[in-house]
Amino acid sequence: MTAIKETNFSFPKQSNFYKGKVRDVYTINNQFMAMVVTDRISAFDVVLPEAVPFKGQVLNQIAAKFLNATKDIVQNWVIDVPDEMVTIGRICEPFKVEMVVRGYLAGHAWREYSAGKRSVCGVALPEGLKENDQLPHPIITPTTKAAVGHDEDISRADILAKGIVSVEDYTQLEAYTLALYARGTEMAAERGLILVDTKYEFGKVGTAIFLIDEIHTPDSSRYFYAEGYAARQDANEPQKQLSKEFVRKWLIENGFQGKDGQEVPVMTPEIVNSISERYIELYEQITGDVFVKNEASNVIQRIEANVTKSLNQLLGN
Repeated sequence: MTAIKETNFSFPKQSNFYKGKVRDVYTINNQFMAMVVTDRISAFDVVLPEAVPFKGQVLNQIAAKFLNATKDIVQNWVIDVPDEMVTIGRICEPFKVEMVVRGYLAGHAWREYSAGKRSVCGVALPEGLKENDQLPHPIITPTTKAAVGHDEDISRADILAKGIVSVEDYTQLEAYTLALYARGTEMAAERGLILVDTKYEFGKVGTAIFLIDEIHTPDSSRYFYAEGYAARQDANEPQKQLSKEFVRKWLIENGFQGKDGQEVPVMTPEIVNSISERYIELYEQITGDVFVKNEASNVIQRIEANVTKSLNQLLGN
């Protein structure tokens, strides 16, 4: 299987193309988006030099499963998933905030807390918490959605004061975020997992709000194994994680955190293969499904044929 690092399709009525960190997005007839989830991998806002086989398939299929499982809560952008690595959906005008929701004190929130801060994004946190403790209730810690560089923390009050999102819309986004997190938490528990934190992105078509992008994938979420969670907390031991954190950890151990002057360590075939295997393990653990590798040698041709067929049907060609 050749990892797909980049694509260069010319789809029916294609009107634009955007290359993100890991996704190649094709605008069709200024009406639809065909999002190809490539095998590129990013960490610390840097795209790493080697692509990881099956990573795109893993992410696209996890997102498809969870978007389908939450469409009773909020409508989403998906119209069709014509290929293991592609989702076709509506073009939405995205809100300029990402809705990060946390049920546990981990990652960025813990780093802020351990530095002495007792509020994150304007949300007060109680004294006496330690890393990975469950919070009294899930909290929303939004970030601005940066076109380039790092997203930045922002409070609800600032979002409303600056008019980034209207009061009415933001109130609805909060309700959707908490309901989605509750559903994600239930689905994780069925798999013996804890959904620690995650993020959701939303957009609008006219006045209607849609859930967009991916949800509940290891790239956008952090999971702990439920078994042994309490014992590890009591013993002040690190939690057993299921997320992309293992990639960040490998980079940090090899002297890279995305800072100026640092070089990405050499990604040997062994390292790339081990990352691929971990992503497949993540897929099976999160979804409960057996991962079926699509090992076609002509992946590019397969994607082009599948997407073209779907678009022709959508466009009435």
